[in-house]
Amino acid sequence: MKNKYKILVVFCFTGLTLVFSSCKDFLNVTPVDNLSGNNYWKTVEDVEAYTAGIYSRFRDATMTNMFFPATGDMRGAPVKPNVNGREYITELRQNNLKAYLARDGSFFGFQRPTQWDDFYNMVQSANILYEQMDRLEPGVLSETDRVKYRAEAVFLRNLAYFFMVRLYGDVPYYTDAYNSEPLPRMNQIEVLDNCIADLMAVKNDLPWTFDDPSIVAVRAMRGSAIALLMHMNMWNAGFAEEKTPYYEATAKLGDEILNNPGAYELLPLEETKEIFKGRTKEGLFEILQSLNYGERFSIVAQFSDYVLHYPNKITTKSYVSYDPKFMDEIYPLTAIDRRKEIWFDEDMYNTDGSMQLLKFVNIFAEEGEDQNPDDNQVVFRYADVILLHAEALAELGRDEEARTSVNMIRERAGATAFTSSGQQLKDNIYWERCRELMGEGHYFYDLVRTKKAVDSDYSFAPIGVDAFNRGAWTWPIDESAMDNNPYMVLNNYWR
Repeated sequence: MKNKYKILVVFCFTGLTLVFSSCKDFLNVTPVDNLSGNNYWKTVEDVEAYTAGIYSRFRDATMTNMFFPATGDMRGAPVKPNVNGREYITELRQNNLKAYLARDGSFFGFQRPTQWDDFYNMVQSANILYEQMDRLEPGVLSETDRVKYRAEAVFLRNLAYFFMVRLYGDVPYYTDAYNSEPLPRMNQIEVLDNCIADLMAVKNDLPWTFDDPSIVAVRAMRGSAIALLMHMNMWNAGFAEEKTPYYEATAKLGDEILNNPGAYELLPLEETKEIFKGRTKEGLFEILQSLNYGERFSIVAQFSDYVLHYPNKITTKSYVSYDPKFMDEIYPLTAIDRRKEIWFDEDMYNTDGSMQLLKFVNIFAEEGEDQNPDDNQVVFRYADVILLHAEALAELGRDEEARTSVNMIRERAGATAFTSSGQQLKDNIYWERCRELMGEGHYFYDLVRTKKAVDSDYSFAPIGVDAFNRGAWTWPIDESAMDNNPYMVLNNYWR
């Protein structure tokens, strides 16, 4: 949106024309400018095209730049660059966003996380989709499909709000389809409380999974909504004075998804390539990519670009190495863990650029080309929510149940089960998230929501307590957000 906070009505935009019945249809890009006026919402194809456009906005926000690596994997992380010209990696580690954002970001999209227009386009468009479901002519959709589309709209707008809260903290919140009023920023806890209530009311209107395997996880399912709800509750638990209700809600949601009717499961570790290729029973929500249909993310958008080298890419070194102290913490040299064998090569502890994180190695157009693996971008997967479930249970003092959940992940990895309790168990679960979800966009957010970002026992680039409280964990908000909005206040820590 041109005006970031005097939210303008978005009647039409470029989207994906499809009926979600095949991967090819999902990737067929065409304008849908005719979805306005008297031509609006006349057929199921119109509804599908508009809905797909919202997914496209999320893709634009995150996969046309280095969003996930920059915001989740490298910021405050124990990483270092291995080649010249990649000094921005050090700036992200040190939380030096002023230097990072001062760089020419035309190729990497350094500035994109400061701009929330794609996320607010998602919100506005989802609000319109939700309202239009009550205005359809008879016969366009069945009642079951109408309810499902409304639930999908709610999921998508709350997905956008969740990502914005993790980036900026307080954000303006609205659900009106055609809001045109300038709005102030709302406290982040209140925003997510609204989102949680909003999504809880409709999550059961989404299917557990789909009969069509081509849309599993790339279209919102009930597991997608539960994963988002668990993350929103755990984020609020990190900032709210009264944390217990959020932990209890997360534990209850975890119970629900762990008792799913065969829709989701942990795949064998040997099937790692399938997990990240996407659309498996371990996937809960993913952004679709398909080499076969010429659909590729920006080369800088996936973490695989930074942790692979020849023969998996044309570079002779991986751009990123991990601090040996960190690697020894999560993968001790003598520890038995099959992830060390399957997800890494023999150089996993080296810091000279020889290390590769092979969990993302998949299909290429040809060997050694300068492209990333043909993987989906996994946003939420089953292992992630199992670990959130364990974390919430541990915080509630329900240690036996917490061990049961976290040891599901340990068992798959062939690692020794945890027998700890109390604070030691909480620490075990935290490091297990670092271990299992490495390179998947969670690292910095986990540091922030647990407040471990200020603690040198956990953070390898700790933020001072005062700086954290003043917003050093947020991203700057682009000044265009102030256009025509007298209520707007930016993140002053970065000004």
